[in-house]
Amino acid sequence: MKKRSLLRISCVFGALISLSFLLTACGKNFYFANRSFPPSGVINRVLVAIQNPSPLQRGALQFEDAFYDIRHSYDNKIPIFSIAGYSGALPVTIQNMPEQRVGAVYAEGDGSFTLVDYEGEKTSGSISGLTGLSSSIFISRDERYVYAANQSSHVLTVVDQVTKVSYPLSLPGVFRLSVNPGNTVVLAFVQNSNTIYSVVLLTNAQSLAAQNNPHYNPGLPGSTAAEDCEPQNLPVFCVFPVNNGGATFDNPTKAVFSSDGTTAYVLSCGPECGGATAGITPIPLTNASLNTTQNGPSGIALLPGATLPVPGGATDALSDGNTLYVAGQQVQKDGLFSGVLSLINTASNTITGQFSISDGTHTKMVLGDNNTLWIGSQNCESGERYKLSQSSAPATPFGCITMFNTSNNSVFVDAYKGDGTGIAPVTGLNKTYTAEGGQIYIYNTTDGSQRDNSNVTVQGTAYDVAYMDASSDNDNTDY
Repeated sequence: MKKRSLLRISCVFGALISLSFLLTACGKNFYFANRSFPPSGVINRVLVAIQNPSPLQRGALQFEDAFYDIRHSYDNKIPIFSIAGYSGALPVTIQNMPEQRVGAVYAEGDGSFTLVDYEGEKTSGSISGLTGLSSSIFISRDERYVYAANQSSHVLTVVDQVTKVSYPLSLPGVFRLSVNPGNTVVLAFVQNSNTIYSVVLLTNAQSLAAQNNPHYNPGLPGSTAAEDCEPQNLPVFCVFPVNNGGATFDNPTKAVFSSDGTTAYVLSCGPECGGATAGITPIPLTNASLNTTQNGPSGIALLPGATLPVPGGATDALSDGNTLYVAGQQVQKDGLFSGVLSLINTASNTITGQFSISDGTHTKMVLGDNNTLWIGSQNCESGERYKLSQSSAPATPFGCITMFNTSNNSVFVDAYKGDGTGIAPVTGLNKTYTAEGGQIYIYNTTDGSQRDNSNVTVQGTAYDVAYMDASSDNDNTDY
């Protein structure tokens, strides 16, 4: 059988070819889900965001052949694969949207937010209208809206990609955003505050009512006066505080959304952020709480339920059916933090299990093959596990990557390699790529053992990874 990068089959004869690559129309090549065969000929690609790849370059986007675990073509004619046209400085995040065949890369060195065309393996433009550097940034799945938090300027910016208009909303201290996949709920979080906010695209009637009134109150059940509405002469967007209702927020920092889209779960950081009690607060997403006629953020009358305390901490979470996996840290008697994974049954609103995982601030959670959940953290070398590793025999592993088996609740903690800043399960091939300590590593999902990474290492600092050919946007995308 010919190598994948050279494979072409005539429509006259029709044929089944290697892997999942299929010929479905004369003169056009597809491999699955109507995805076109890319120029490189590689159909299992892991994108790598690299900082300072050379003395003359501050950022690059390369991709690996994750079937063969190599950075070059199978026949060695192409020494390295990269995304054409990328010039961002110090890329730090990849918002991975394989269903839309696009990625969005944010670079903290120059504040650029660049779209990547997965089919063409090239950039497809950068987002304009942003306000300075962003501490958190997302593009909606339909690519209509971009939301960015600028903490230093105290501005939450909404960019409408269709009208090409940018709306800067005043929100002092805003530092993080959470966006649901349907782009109906955009929540904003202010550092060292117990108040969360919702971005709302106003209806025509609401816009007229809010004219020249930056603190407009829509008068709906549970709604409160806006923090800001812009533009003030005829507002299009407002940012509203979310009514606490029966909730008790304690340094909320993020929200994750249920698998069925009916609930937003707000994560209160608690002791990790200088507070008292970590917890999870559900917010039902009902028709009554949304501007249902709007094509955009519409969470205008959100009413939280009661908060469930989570002693193990809550800085990141992932929803899978009726189970919410929550990662955080718990203070130990010696004053150090210890990483904990808490399993919450959302139907009964109870904690059903807690397990020791990597220490540090948890920022990545992704499901992989073989019933595995992969968790990444930063600063894992400063917690309880590192202390134990200095005194116990055999030494306690204290790395920043954890593999948790959801079927038998077993835990594998990686050996320390540095901060775990990126995770990309290569679904269907029983492996997971990670960015740890600025380099690329590969693990088997069957047992957590490490694969040979000598042919995927990069020059510079690898900061994030994404599986471009995943079947779902859930692979390495934190909304």
